[in-house]
Amino acid sequence: MTGSDRPLVVSLLAGDGVFGAFGLGVAAEVFGYDYTRVGMPRFDFAVVSQRPGVVRTDTGLALYVEHGLERLAVSDIVLVTAWEKLSAPVPAVVLDALRAVHARGAQIVSHCTGAFVVAAAGLLDGRRATTHWRYAGELAARYPQVDVDPRVLYVDEGTIITGAGTASGVDALLHLVRREWGSAAANALAREMVVPPHRDGGQAQFIDTPVARCEDDLLGLVLDWARAHLAEEISVEVLARRALMSPRSFARRFKATTGTTPHAWLLAQRLAAAETLLEESDAPVEEIARLVGFGTAAGFREQFARRRGVSPRAYRQTFRTATAVPAAEGSAA
Repeated sequence: MTGSDRPLVVSLLAGDGVFGAFGLGVAAEVFGYDYTRVGMPRFDFAVVSQRPGVVRTDTGLALYVEHGLERLAVSDIVLVTAWEKLSAPVPAVVLDALRAVHARGAQIVSHCTGAFVVAAAGLLDGRRATTHWRYAGELAARYPQVDVDPRVLYVDEGTIITGAGTASGVDALLHLVRREWGSAAANALAREMVVPPHRDGGQAQFIDTPVARCEDDLLGLVLDWARAHLAEEISVEVLARRALMSPRSFARRFKATTGTTPHAWLLAQRLAAAETLLEESDAPVEEIARLVGFGTAAGFREQFARRRGVSPRAYRQTFRTATAVPAAEGSAA
């Protein structure tokens, strides 16, 4: 997805009285500002509704919408925020417009109960999807053709991304930025937004048991050490020893604190470090595999392709090309 000479058209679908104000704010933060300085394309961001005019958010705020559904026909990215009244049917014209968006290959991203709208259009049939954990059972009951996963922050199914509740909308959009424009752009955007740069989609939506502050601090030190020593062989036993715990206690505490397992967390850190090296260095794949702790290039390629959907070489070519185009344009000016 490249901006070429025109801005990418991003449209947020608003249903009167049912669309989420929080999701609107997140979308505006990501797509409403000029972030070309951090490697993102220009965006043409706007809200659309079935009938242009004043619409109200789920919290009652009035918003004047200039665009109707016809804008979706030229949109590169369509955002569907929370549909707060699940009993309110989605108008057929809206569903038809979403089907047309999907048919021409544009990107759809739903947030929270926006997944119900995408599912109503039949676009999630046979796919994995998520929504707010509170409504996951209802989504599965209404749309049994959808493989609903209530445990994760977001699910990437290519041209359709579904995000879980509230703050996970930030994670889903940062994931989209990372996937399309690279980890450097996503990290820079996260700094602008003052949020963590990356929470893996497989991370739990919520953490059942809060932990003591002193244990959090100690675990934080252990995680900092692990990030700085990714090239080494790091096992649960090694981490537990540094945390002054038994391996079993450490694994339990880690899951309770982070919502994921030590193995999954380490894999995510290694992949993120590999992305940075692929984007910013000329190191060969074999060297990157060693530096981030995959051991062999074959193992690195397998994990990278499985998690990112492309080979390391293709990833590097994509983002080298994306960063070279602005530089060339600037030198010609």
